[in-house]
Amino acid sequence: MVPRRGRAWVRAALAVGVGLAALGQGLAGTAAASPGYGPTAVVSMGDSYISGEAGRWRGNSLTNSGSRAGTDRAWTGSGYDPSRVYGQTAANGCHRSDSAEVQGAAGAADTVVNLACSGATTRNVFRASNGGQWFKGEAPQADQLAAVAASYDVETIALSIGGNDLGFASIIEKCAKDYIIWYSYCHDDQQAVVDSKIDAVMADVGKAVDEIRAVMSGAGYSSSAYRIVLQSYPSPIPRGSENRYSESGWSRVHTGGCPFWNKDADWARDGLVPQLADRLRAVAAAKGAQFLDLRDMLQGREVCAKASRLVSASQPPSAAASEWVRWIDSNETQGPIQESMHPNHYGQLAQQRCLALIQGRPSGNHACRNTAGYGASGMYLTGLY
Repeated sequence: MVPRRGRAWVRAALAVGVGLAALGQGLAGTAAASPGYGPTAVVSMGDSYISGEAGRWRGNSLTNSGSRAGTDRAWTGSGYDPSRVYGQTAANGCHRSDSAEVQGAAGAADTVVNLACSGATTRNVFRASNGGQWFKGEAPQADQLAAVAASYDVETIALSIGGNDLGFASIIEKCAKDYIIWYSYCHDDQQAVVDSKIDAVMADVGKAVDEIRAVMSGAGYSSSAYRIVLQSYPSPIPRGSENRYSESGWSRVHTGGCPFWNKDADWARDGLVPQLADRLRAVAAAKGAQFLDLRDMLQGREVCAKASRLVSASQPPSAAASEWVRWIDSNETQGPIQESMHPNHYGQLAQQRCLALIQGRPSGNHACRNTAGYGASGMYLTGLY
């Protein structure tokens, strides 16, 4: 069993999202390219929800040794090597995994480049000349994009940003703390915090899109030569009625890794996530970007969801039955806390499929959803009007 303790859960929640991953896979030596000429590329930019954070895990298991019942992709047979999943970014914490969303476009372009970094905010996307900041030893992502745009014919740029500006980590911390220690709700005061920040955050998301466009224009691209896909965030936890563990008792802490009250879970799933998605859609519309709505992508696959299950010796990892989100591992007995509350390997394969599907839809806004009982092959798009 994975040991769990209340106060450790609070420390864990504090660290969720503090590290979220970026830096490209490394540009192969290529001659200068231009719009419509040279090898094509699809690029991902932003934070942990697109960088590949938590791609190390295939579901969650209470087994705390070896391959953790087959869930730990970093297991070598004699130890653990996170670079097997995150490559060189295992060291700086950007955590660009080998199953990150952008890999879903591999069949549609000559190469894919992942510039996203776990923990990134909008200011880590802006150009340095316009307020951008280095992060985890890496240049601002827009400046990195300039090199990619000069080496490849960039066709699509997928962007996930704004969650860290809004304070996802602190919201999770507060809600977990209210469940474990204070026996009170978090949704009322946290909604007020979100409302006080969201206008400024959306302005910065809009600026991030503007910064990307400025880089592409400087590289000779017209606005019609490529597209930006701005995406929203999925909910990592289910509604209270869809949680397989009782609200009372400690199963949500000790076993499931989802220490949240039903009312707070309902607020996160049906209040916060939709609010952010709707505001991001408005930014996309204002900036001429395509919008990919992921609010329902993890429905039934969240941490502690009734429709999913933990992995064990008798129930091996399964894309059709295991959870698609990394639980909160409070004591870091199975890896760094920053992986918590992110789509895991299965969730990222689903995101790959969402990106692949929208690649085939050059216009219009779309929502991506899963089909119960299926893996990534069951993902599908619905049009948004």
